Amino acid sequence: MLNTEPNIAASDDFYQELIDLHRDLSDEESALVNAKLILLLANHIGDAAVLREAMQAAREEVGGTPLPLGEEKG
Repeated sequence: MLNTEPNIAASDDFYQELIDLHRDLSDEESALVNAKLILLLANHIGDAAVLREAMQAAREEVGGTPLPLGEEKG
């Protein structure tokens, strides 16, 4: 089950580190860093059901109609 409650110790410090991670990067480099970070964290979590919940939560209220996860486009 995906935990969506605040759960990061020193969250302001973490947020600043996340911002600093992208400093002086182009949009393309920033997108690459985000993708790498997502894949590293997904590997660390390792639970496909939790990862699906996170993907659905991330897609909520973002443009377009999301495909239900687990289904393929045809």
